Amino acid sequence: MELVVGVDAGGTASTAVVATTGGAIVGRGRSGPGNPLTAGSGNAAAAVAAAVRSALGGHSPALVRAATLGIAGPAGAGQFTPALAALGVTGPVTVVGDVVTAFAAGTPATSGAVLIAGTGAIAAAVHADAVVRTADGLGWLLGDEGSGRWLGLQAIRVAVRDWTAPLAAQIAARARVGSADEMVYWAQALPWEQIGGLAPLVCAAARAGDPHAAVIVAEAVAHLVHTLDELGADGPVVLGGSLLACDTPVRDGVLTTLRARGRELRTGHDPAAGAAWLAARPLTTLTPPALHEALLGRP
Repeated sequence: MELVVGVDAGGTASTAVVATTGGAIVGRGRSGPGNPLTAGSGNAAAAVAAAVRSALGGHSPALVRAATLGIAGPAGAGQFTPALAALGVTGPVTVVGDVVTAFAAGTPATSGAVLIAGTGAIAAAVHADAVVRTADGLGWLLGDEGSGRWLGLQAIRVAVRDWTAPLAAQIAARARVGSADEMVYWAQALPWEQIGGLAPLVCAAARAGDPHAAVIVAEAVAHLVHTLDELGADGPVVLGGSLLACDTPVRDGVLTTLRARGRELRTGHDPAAGAAWLAARPLTTLTPPALHEALLGRP
């Protein structure tokens, strides 16, 4: 039995999928942050190796014929190969951008676009497993418009400007502050994890009919669609990230807008499996679409 490994190495956690070259997933694993930019090179490599070890279970690492890792930002295979080799994985290791694995998670097409909204937000045009253009992805200070962190920031701005609003009360309770001034001081400390963590609250409030939250969500949808439009890319659009791959009002709004334009839409639920598809594709006897369906199901 020949195996491949796919890894989604993020700034918060690393997930790994072990699959056969015939498209059967035989194990999954999860560990800590695997992005060298946020965790450091050594810690990231150790986290990825831990996720792969967990995913392998009782299978021999020597059976792994290839591994593909999806990582945001600059990273090279050389940062991860020694840790995986020490684990017993001897097959070649390839590192691609996480937008490439997000696209691969949604479609076997060779070209198209991916729109991701999670903590951050980015759109990318993908062709032949490479990113050819991007839009946004500029970080909270300069961009990431429509992202989870952006939603949290907008909610805080509403709270400090309209302290009597129901949404303000929910934000204040989450931040554990008792006044608009305290909210300002809390936000100035830049508690980024908590700010991004307000996104589910905003989405739930919008679903419940809160007018301020509904406006924030509508603005997020408009920003994300505009970001996608900046690419001018043809082909399928894969939606990824927690705000667009999960059941949220942001996803609802983006789907409604893009369907009205007749765009072909897919959802990338499992970027680690998308990475495994990339690793297995040169080794399998299946066609790329058949392998994709086996690993990731019907679109």
